[in-house]
Amino acid sequence: MQSWLLTPWIIIVALLSLAAFAVEVFALVVALKAPAAAYTAAGKLSKGAWVAITAVATLIGFSAAPLPLLGGSRGFGGLLSIAALVAALVFIVDVRPAVSGASGGRGRPGPRQQGGW
Repeated sequence: MQSWLLTPWIIIVALLSLAAFAVEVFALVVALKAPAAAYTAAGKLSKGAWVAITAVATLIGFSAAPLPLLGGSRGFGGLLSIAALVAALVFIVDVRPAVSGASGGRGRPGPRQQGGW
């Protein structure tokens, strides 16, 4: 058994890497689900640009997530992983609310539909 396997530092880094990957996947899914017209109406980059940005961030996060558990400490990790997480967080914090507001908050452009009980 290797000495790096169960050290608390490796476990913490692995959990943080997996959490960052989850955030990046969430940003990609939201970017894919929002209508293209909402990006234009919100005055943000196009849907294609944000899907590409979040997809690259997700790929970087995917490649970096298992590294601590495999004994690696760098690879695609480090600064590139932080940049990918920042890109996903910018989408979630800035673009997602603007696109949601432009699409009526329901994932499609236009006024909200009334209904319910």
